[in-house]
Amino acid sequence: MLELRGAPALSAFRHERLLTVLRDRVPEVEALSAHYVHFIDHHEELDHAAQERLAKLLEYGSRDSQEIPDNAQRFLVVPRLGTQSPWSSKATDIAHNCGLSQISRIERGIDYRVELRGAPSTEQLEAISALLHDRMTEHVLADVAEAGKLFAHHSPAPLGSVDILEGGRDALATANRELGLALADDEIDYLVAAFIELGRNPSDVELMMFAQANSEHCRHKIFNADWVIDGEAQSHSLFKMIKNTFATSPDNVLSAYSDNAAVIKGSHGGRFFPTPLTGAEGERASYNAHQEPIHILMKVETHNHPTAIAPFPGAATGSGGEIRDEGATGIGGKPKAGLSGFTVSNLRIPEFVQPWEAFDYGKPERMQSALNIMLDGPIGGAAFNNEFGRPNLTGYFRTYEQDALSEDGIERRGYHKPIMIAG
Repeated sequence: MLELRGAPALSAFRHERLLTVLRDRVPEVEALSAHYVHFIDHHEELDHAAQERLAKLLEYGSRDSQEIPDNAQRFLVVPRLGTQSPWSSKATDIAHNCGLSQISRIERGIDYRVELRGAPSTEQLEAISALLHDRMTEHVLADVAEAGKLFAHHSPAPLGSVDILEGGRDALATANRELGLALADDEIDYLVAAFIELGRNPSDVELMMFAQANSEHCRHKIFNADWVIDGEAQSHSLFKMIKNTFATSPDNVLSAYSDNAAVIKGSHGGRFFPTPLTGAEGERASYNAHQEPIHILMKVETHNHPTAIAPFPGAATGSGGEIRDEGATGIGGKPKAGLSGFTVSNLRIPEFVQPWEAFDYGKPERMQSALNIMLDGPIGGAAFNNEFGRPNLTGYFRTYEQDALSEDGIERRGYHKPIMIAG
């Protein structure tokens, strides 16, 4: 494994913001530096020319220095062990396309150095570590020597099974907890009945596949479910209610709810492309202007939970998934402009808390605050759009929290789990 130091990982603004956050939590923090560090896993030795080419590929970003003393505390933040980051996939492909076939994979981490007054306590180091990485997607290494774990290969575990025939529902409920399947009670009952009828036990792979295929990531089961309100069966599911607008007003809609995105009728316009050859004698290929209908494609999707956990990548991949779906509509749509929308709870901006935000109701530990979501989420959505070559031109932003009367008394309603719309 090779290790190559890179450019500073933080802009001046982000450096100052992170330093302020660290000092708010640990006042003894004196200084901070952050540099990219690249780890290269190779199956053949790289000669001098290959090493020079690799070094040039990894020369990017600012050359400004952010040096602090060598005795500062080191926090090496890398992608979560056992995963490959999107950056790694792109960088490895670029290296291969540049003739560096000796490389198996390139991965990137951030080498943080934090200078503190006096000897830091364990609690201080843990607090700093928590602020420097996203525990859902990243890992903090104690030393660069541990970076080899990024490229570790493990033998697949043998296929396992859950003994439903002998242990019944309790066996599947235990597997549900241990494997993190997040199966609902009715799904557990369904699986137990199904495999008892089949006369065999399910494998752990089958259970995992069922859990993923039936997860409520997109709320399809809830939106397609039959509803009974006050004992009266409703004629429309939630999805049918949404689709009812198209059913009652279909004019100029060419496609809806049948492909990856919707298409409405557009105007005629000029397009410049090759005229198809007919095979006639003496015919020459040529580019010409063609008048044809230019229909308009549109779509939005939500990426709420990922944005609540990790705002920047959550919003970014929301935009990415929406761009993917547009490109997969019909024979392929061409992206033109994007939007990003956010609904969150009260921001409670430090030193700018508004009268209606006076009481802090707290939030689940695993979720980011509304303020952090709005600081990083819009940038993530815009970043993916810009990197793809599509401007993010519009969107919306709302905050909402309100006391509401319920059967159990007064409850607080809001958007600790945000709505993130990409379109």
